[in-house]
Parts: sequence; structure tokens; C-alpha cells
Amino acid sequence: MDNGRVAGCPCGVGGGYGECCGRLHRGAARALTAEELMRSRYSAFVKRDEAYLLRSWHPATRPATVEFDPELRWTGLEILRVEDGGRSDTKGVVEFRASYGDGVMHEVSRFVKHDDAWVYVRGKTISHPA
Repeated sequence: MDNGRVAGCPCGVGGGYGECCGRLHRGAARALTAEELMRSRYSAFVKRDEAYLLRSWHPATRPATVEFDPELRWTGLEILRVEDGGRSDTKGVVEFRASYGDGVMHEVSRFVKHDDAWVYVRGKTISHPA
């Protein structure tokens, strides 16, 4: 709440954080698609929610901890491409750009269903010439 207004969700879908990605972060719901998981993970980076990031990471590729740069402020998410990753799929790819300060992170992320839940496997960062 800020001056009586409900803050929008960082993922950019619309609505408030609590009804959008917040319900996934709290464990009240699961992501139904790879894109929804991608968006919720972006919001978790914005909110610095290490527990959710680790829970939504495949056990075979999950790090022990997530390091957050205290100076980094994420400012926007743009989904560029979604390949598979629907409710009835078992794998999917989401290509996105996440903005921060004066920069952009461009990644192609891979997701799979593990124990009937979407999880992040790994991502490949795309470099752009300066």
C-alpha cells in the first residue's frame, strides 16, 4: 500500500502483488504454466525472496543459496517468446528481457515439470554488443 493505492505486481501482468505472484510466493498456489513461473521468479528477484527462488528451482541444478546484489534494482520484465510450457506440457522455454538501472538481462530459460510442478532448470544469457 502506498498512499492508499495497491501496488501492481512486479511481473507486469496487472493486479496487485498479493493476488498475482504473492500467492505463489506464499505457497497458496502453484504456477500453471512455465511463463507464470518465469514471471513469479522475476517478482521473487525483485522482492529478494530466496526461499521461493530455491523452491522453484530444479533440484539437479539448484544452488545452495541465491546471492542478491544490494545495488541492483529490477525495473521491468518483457516476455519475448514462449515455447510449450502450457498446462498439459512437461517442458517449456521462456525468452525474456529483464531491465535494471541502465542495463538489460536477456535470457532463454528452460523449465520442466518436476513432481507435477513447474520448476526452473537453467538459463542461457544472450549477450548484446555495446
